[in-house]
Amino acid sequence: MERPLRLIPTEVTPAAELARTLEALLVVASQPLPVAELSAAAQAAAAEIEQALEVLGERFAEGSSGIVLEHVAGGYAFRASAAATEACARLFEKPVEKGLSQAALETLAIVAYLGPVTRPEITRIRGVNVDGVIAGLAERGLIAEGGRENEFGAIRYRTTPLFERIFGLESLAALPRVDDLGDDVAQIRERLETVAEKRPA
Repeated sequence: MERPLRLIPTEVTPAAELARTLEALLVVASQPLPVAELSAAAQAAAAEIEQALEVLGERFAEGSSGIVLEHVAGGYAFRASAAATEACARLFEKPVEKGLSQAALETLAIVAYLGPVTRPEITRIRGVNVDGVIAGLAERGLIAEGGRENEFGAIRYRTTPLFERIFGLESLAALPRVDDLGDDVAQIRERLETVAEKRPA
């Protein structure tokens, strides 16, 4: 009678253990976590966190995993891979988000580049009423109130971390410089569309 094979447990290195901890933190987090927050939660040095994130980045890469680690909105987060997007949408019984309308993209670009900006200012730039578009973008969580002109003045709008996450931006600083684009809002919209096209559907 043959003896059953005994598996020798693989030694878990401190780096691998830290990567597991970060994986758990990112799974339970509701928004991207920066290195500083991960460092505080895991009680590890920032350099160790960054090394562990590299390990996770290789493990959860597009094309090799259904979950992808991305650096976005100033932190790190998991998202579904491009190949799994439609299946995830079916699970929640809603259609895959196909993107924003031209009017929404133009308005979002203005807020991203000029925000905090008021509704009248956006209307003046676009030349059309933007009440419905503003309401839609706020409902999606892409823009939010960012103060007022004065105590009783018009509301100013700014983009949100969700906007950065959806468009794969580490921060608003990752957007092309307005000086490089000129004054034409259409040019800004085209560049924003280019960024959006690089993201999974």
